[in-house]
Amino acid sequence: MTAAETLRALHHGPDLPLILPGPWDAGSAKVFADAGFEALATPSAGIAASLGYEDGSTPADEMFAAVARIVRAVEVPVSADVEAGYGLSAKELVGRLADAGAVGCNLEDSDPVTGVLYEPAAQADRLARVRAEAGEALVINARIDTFLRGVEDPEEAISRGLLYAEAGADCVYPILAPPSSLAEIAGAVGVPVNAVVTPDGPTPRELGALGASRVTFGPGLQRRAMASLAETAARLREESRGRS
Repeated sequence: MTAAETLRALHHGPDLPLILPGPWDAGSAKVFADAGFEALATPSAGIAASLGYEDGSTPADEMFAAVARIVRAVEVPVSADVEAGYGLSAKELVGRLADAGAVGCNLEDSDPVTGVLYEPAAQADRLARVRAEAGEALVINARIDTFLRGVEDPEEAISRGLLYAEAGADCVYPILAPPSSLAEIAGAVGVPVNAVVTPDGPTPRELGALGASRVTFGPGLQRRAMASLAETAARLREESRGRS
């Protein structure tokens, strides 16, 4: 079984939800893989922070290089958050992902700068072109940004999800969907649904019980690690002052 086939199969069980920690560099990826996670999903915001960029500002070359370092560090499948695709054609995008060793990707359906939602049929056409270029060698997680952009009606997310699934998406990701809407979206769209863990929201297992087949963390784990490091740094600084 190829890495892409393994990742795709994990979305369907037997142990759901599929929990995908989000490594931001090779070291964090190795920590998660060594802990026993069967696959990983990079967060664009976490990688951006690790490279000194604001979310959405990482140059494509640096993002793909970071993904490649993560892939080299582990022996489990890696899915890459490539934001809205950096303006690359489907052929270029699939080629860059393959060169980096990623076997899955997130693709957003809104403009990362303006926040404007893409026209759903056009986004579905783009996903279909990515699928045609990649064949079965790429697990496509189609992000649905309606809730993120202030459209609260689940029907809009469902409408987009149906188009994206028909275009060949393996999974849809209605980011920041109310947890109570996950089962409705999953039932209507008919492919696995990705949910994100938020600081005050349900746990991964609770999200699974609410209808998510796949759970990711966005930049949450990177931010928690940095918060812990900040505490350590503050403690070290106080200790150093005590010896001066």
